[in-house]
Amino acid sequence: MEQEVMQAIRAELESNIDAKYREFHSSLVPGQNCRILGVRIPVSRRIAKATARDHYEVYTEQFNPEVYEELLIRGMMIGYGKLTRAEQTAELDCFVPMINSWGICDSSCATCHFMKKDQEYWYGYLQKWLKSSREYEIRFGVVCLLDFFINEAYIDAVLEEMKKIHHDGYYVKMAVAWAVSICYIHFPEKTQKLLKENSLDDWTHNKTIQKIRESLRISKEEKEMLKTWKR
Repeated sequence: MEQEVMQAIRAELESNIDAKYREFHSSLVPGQNCRILGVRIPVSRRIAKATARDHYEVYTEQFNPEVYEELLIRGMMIGYGKLTRAEQTAELDCFVPMINSWGICDSSCATCHFMKKDQEYWYGYLQKWLKSSREYEIRFGVVCLLDFFINEAYIDAVLEEMKKIHHDGYYVKMAVAWAVSICYIHFPEKTQKLLKENSLDDWTHNKTIQKIRESLRISKEEKEMLKTWKR
């Protein structure tokens, strides 16, 4: 029974291969130790939702990923499954160390809508990932803050967290720049203060300004002002 379930999921993935998407996505996530089939994200989400609903325990117990999309489904299921908070915590503890690309990280983070509830608990939970020394574990923490904590209650805390992160990993720096740029769009005055403090390293600071200036929600005058802040 268990093997039949896993085989059926693999068969569904393989029936939805898009060769052009595989070529495109492979160029965006270099260094994968799993083969990328080339299944588009909406299809992977649909499969993850169905698997979380019908075969959560089977999938997690039999989990031995051979392709990128199987790991992606494993991460997405955590947000789609009907789990208690304790189960969600245990599942994230198991899954986050498996993350090996920004694509797996960000798509998995996006399904964790349960973090919108009981934010005090989940903010505290994310601290161990933010304080990790591993690139994708830190990115997981940053992207979850970006997705669920840029609000009136947590904006000050989020900005403080961004100031405390010092890691040379490209995908950490990009995540911080992305997060601070979104903070700026929603809370410009508070975020301007952070940028003026020179709390970020030069690369992340300049990338943040670039991403803010790329936003259609920022005025031409403000973009010109921000340009003068680059180092």
